[in-house]
Amino acid sequence: MESAIPAHLETPRARHKRVPDDYQPPYPSFVARYKPSVSRVVMAYFGVQHGGAAPAAMEALKELAGLFAMDGGPSHWDRASYRDQSGSENVVTVAYWDDLARFDTWFAQAREMWTGRQREGIGTFVEVLRPIVARHETLFSSPDRPEGVAVVAEGMSGEVQEHAYWGGMRDRIPLSQTDAMAPGGAPELICDGPRLRVVAHDNLCLIRSGQDWSDTEASERKLYLDDVEPVLREGMDFLRDDGLAIGCYANRYMQVLAADGSASEKSYGQSWWKSLAALERWAESHPTHVKIFGAAMKYLSTLGPSAKLRLYHEVTVAAADEQFFEYLNCHPKTGMLAAVETVST
Repeated sequence: MESAIPAHLETPRARHKRVPDDYQPPYPSFVARYKPSVSRVVMAYFGVQHGGAAPAAMEALKELAGLFAMDGGPSHWDRASYRDQSGSENVVTVAYWDDLARFDTWFAQAREMWTGRQREGIGTFVEVLRPIVARHETLFSSPDRPEGVAVVAEGMSGEVQEHAYWGGMRDRIPLSQTDAMAPGGAPELICDGPRLRVVAHDNLCLIRSGQDWSDTEASERKLYLDDVEPVLREGMDFLRDDGLAIGCYANRYMQVLAADGSASEKSYGQSWWKSLAALERWAESHPTHVKIFGAAMKYLSTLGPSAKLRLYHEVTVAAADEQFFEYLNCHPKTGMLAAVETVST
């Protein structure tokens, strides 16, 4: 059994794992493996926000696809949609790179075309993390279908040890061997004409946690959609509407879109947290996540190894200089705008 932390990032631990060295997880899970030469990855969320049928939104999405096709564009991207707490429709395209220099050159031009230009009836935003790989972890229930940032990785690991216990998420992050990754500072708003930029703080946490039920057959699909998904949605709505009090700045529960724009049988929650510790507290003890965990365990114990549902997540704890948030004509509860308490100009 492998460690989730790749050998070239292992270091003598100043902070110990939550499980003993002979721990045996009850079921298999896998992590993405990058080439050792990859020191950073980039995950960039490009959003379009509108109040209803907006031709400008479709034009903006076509324009974004054109930007992605330029030299230096992402190695992988996917698209999802959701309706937020203000009733606005949002389409979010998340793009991934494993070459920071390539991204920086591309983004210098793409940013101005995305959040630097007014479009009638819509808002646009971009949220970027560019972490060193030691600040990042992934987890997959199956090794043969990568999602998100794992698509730009070299491949998948064998079965890893650090999962299926509270604290496994932290134990999979290489930096956790020596660093508590505690947050520092408070988010601030910078007004650049009509553009609003949020400067967050050190050790901001991002999670993307996905579900794929496209392989399930009729009875399993019904069980997931009737018994698990409504409980998951309830928890996602809590984080969206009331998460700020427990350290969740913003949450989106999105349905992934197929290439033709139709809804797929995939979804993911994506949220910004004040800290990894705040995310851990919600996962371990908050009633909404306890309910999600209970529904998932009942589902998996009912189906056993025959379950076809695929689960994954990616978690990043980003340094202050690894973050960029910019919004144009978006409502004040959009993404990290919801976290801002002080305004500077």
